[in-house]
Amino acid sequence: MKNFTRIVLLLIIVSGSVNAQQETGILGSNNWLNGWTEFMPNKTTYGEATHILSGNITEDTVLYKKNTYLLLGNVFVTNNAVLSIEPGTVILGDSESNATLTITVGAAIIAEGTLYDPIVFTSNKMTKKAGDWGGIIILGDGHTNNFGQNSVTSLYTDLEPSNYANTNFGGEGLKNNSGFISYVRIEYAGAKFKNAQVPNALLLAGVGAETSINNVMVSYSAGNAVNVIGGEVNMNQMISYKSNGNDYNFSYGTTSNISNSLAVRSPYISSNQSRCINAVSFDNANDVDFTKQGTVVAAKNMTFLTDSENLDNDIKVGLIKESIYIGANTNFSMDRSVISGFNKAVILDESIQINDASLAKIKLKHIYFNNCNGNIFSNFNENNEDLENWYGNASFFNTYSKTNHSELFINLNTSKKPDYRLSIDKIIAMNKS
Repeated sequence: MKNFTRIVLLLIIVSGSVNAQQETGILGSNNWLNGWTEFMPNKTTYGEATHILSGNITEDTVLYKKNTYLLLGNVFVTNNAVLSIEPGTVILGDSESNATLTITVGAAIIAEGTLYDPIVFTSNKMTKKAGDWGGIIILGDGHTNNFGQNSVTSLYTDLEPSNYANTNFGGEGLKNNSGFISYVRIEYAGAKFKNAQVPNALLLAGVGAETSINNVMVSYSAGNAVNVIGGEVNMNQMISYKSNGNDYNFSYGTTSNISNSLAVRSPYISSNQSRCINAVSFDNANDVDFTKQGTVVAAKNMTFLTDSENLDNDIKVGLIKESIYIGANTNFSMDRSVISGFNKAVILDESIQINDASLAKIKLKHIYFNNCNGNIFSNFNENNEDLENWYGNASFFNTYSKTNHSELFINLNTSKKPDYRLSIDKIIAMNKS
């Protein structure tokens, strides 16, 4: 790690005021996690279901707060129907049937909770665990860079042949609107099936730019927390908490923007190849039409950290991996963000050449790298001097430190109301001392 950018204070507190804490990492004059989030979902009970959701929903339907719903098997919203969910409504995903909720192309979901009355999707089991149920799948007619027809058929268990068509997505509907989602929690989803693709708590496939996705908390997913395939997706104030898979996965030609969002990883939960952000244009190059645009991701005001009581040891024994992976033929930018407590902060695919043309597509600016065992590397290459020199240039305003999380963030001492905003006052005191 180079010494030329180790000055934390000057580059973070640019304005010299308390308001500077809003410039890097998640931001807000108040802690926007308060009220609607739950960091101990295993302590919350919701009672027995009073209504069952199963089969296909073919007409406009409203779910009411006064009821508790059991999602049974594979439920599809079809026929351009709109599923509306009142604030405070609880939907229990059935574990035995690996329940899923799918919004098909042309249909929509309006799930708008409130700050103190969020909508909750969770497990129906008394003792909950990651992967108790399938998750939520939203399909649109937006573009991908795949050849042929796109389908998520393999993400279901015991799928009826009559529903095969309901798993298709993609097209040219760049502004398609699949609905509005805000103040929603998705807990213990991402059930894994034999011979299936990587499961997800929330899958957005071919979803268009008119779809609104804000204030969504995914916790304890057995697969990816949020997976975006193709389409144009905008997300704000998202939380991924201790998921096994990737927190935010972007692939197959998506154009996505994500801002003011958080990912908290656990070394004892995460799988070996999972990251906070995995941004790739393809999993298999043979499936891709390279005349089409690859994946484009713009991330701003992100906070990524590993929740570990012994960070150095967990890195040493291989429990903690990299935070971000950027694949070939992918445009990626991150600005004003915090990456804290990882083995390596950023990994570039080994096929990306280290030259001006390639690195111009990968912008990392105003990043606060903290307690990382190395910062920016090419995959399978431990010599990162060229990359450190490139992104260490003063024009990128990147900084490096070794600060404990208890000093770095405002309040991590309570699991009920944590505050993951940067604590500027503590950083000032530490630098003065």
